[in-house]
Amino acid sequence: MDVDLFYELAAPAALGRGDAQIYRESLEELELADALGFDGAWVVEHHFMREYSHSPSPETFLAAASQRTRRMRLGHGVIVLPFNHPVRVAERCAALDILSDGRLEIGIGRGFSPREYAVFGASMADSRAHMHEGLAILRAAPGGPFSHRGRLYDFDEIEILPKPLQAPHPPIWTAAVSPRSIAWAAEEAIGVLAGPFKPWFMLRQDIASYRRAWARAHPHTPPPSANHRFAMTIGCVCLDDGAEARHLAEGLCWYYQRLLDQTRPLLEQLRDSYGYYYNLRFLEPLLRRAVSLPMLEAAGLVVVGTPGQCLRGFERYRRGGVDRLILAIGAGTIPSDAVRRSLHCLAEQVLPSMREPPH
Repeated sequence: MDVDLFYELAAPAALGRGDAQIYRESLEELELADALGFDGAWVVEHHFMREYSHSPSPETFLAAASQRTRRMRLGHGVIVLPFNHPVRVAERCAALDILSDGRLEIGIGRGFSPREYAVFGASMADSRAHMHEGLAILRAAPGGPFSHRGRLYDFDEIEILPKPLQAPHPPIWTAAVSPRSIAWAAEEAIGVLAGPFKPWFMLRQDIASYRRAWARAHPHTPPPSANHRFAMTIGCVCLDDGAEARHLAEGLCWYYQRLLDQTRPLLEQLRDSYGYYYNLRFLEPLLRRAVSLPMLEAAGLVVVGTPGQCLRGFERYRRGGVDRLILAIGAGTIPSDAVRRSLHCLAEQVLPSMREPPH
């Protein structure tokens, strides 16, 4: 199982960090993680989400990260296609693939914020059409001149320049929450980026559904586990002092509460193409009671503690079929010094076991 990192570039007021400090320290953390042997890092795209995420331009951050790292994969987690023309996405991704020496991972998604949709003039009802047409364009872009005829995009004979280093294109993933999206990802032979708010018992069902859909659509290709195709994001703090880890990890409660606040409009009101989010509204009263660390642990949303405790927690996901575990270490709620210490603990006492076959 690969172990990656996850960045929202959060700016909680309680931590007192400005945006320049957050960006600088996050890049320094990635440089350290690269040297320690972590497999990759993913950066979100969000807009107008004060404190929760100050990451409206992930391609800029990833370009900087590409010059500070040498081996780890660098991923969009995710590009919101309804707000980004897929031709521009293909151009930017080709440039990023070159800058990173062929280390780019492309994650795409529909987004979930009605406010973002309103500001950018997109329709939530068209979100799946954006995904379907956008994926087709991204796959065609690295070749020669091509045309596209669709409901949303229509153009003749364009050629995307430059060309990415990876052939036929960088690996493509999709954020997937609903069963329909899980099945579509398998049918299209692209990876799934799951989480960070869906409980583990539901994700286990998603993994099984993804594998069944993959087997139906691609009966003669290797199983998805051979291609690292199902990734899950969790909150994490790992320190030699387990009590200190748990104390710092209380900040994860802030993160998940803010995540709930961002998704609440979809939990409370049925919207076109987002019916499954509305079906998850049973989670909202549970979290409203008070987000606590034990509750997050019980739901499988976080792993916190000593290296030994974290290793046991990670093994549960590996046995359950997760191919890439993406760690939001502190989720932007702990000082960079604590993030660095956590990176060292994981790299020195946990990652070596993740490289071995599961028990």
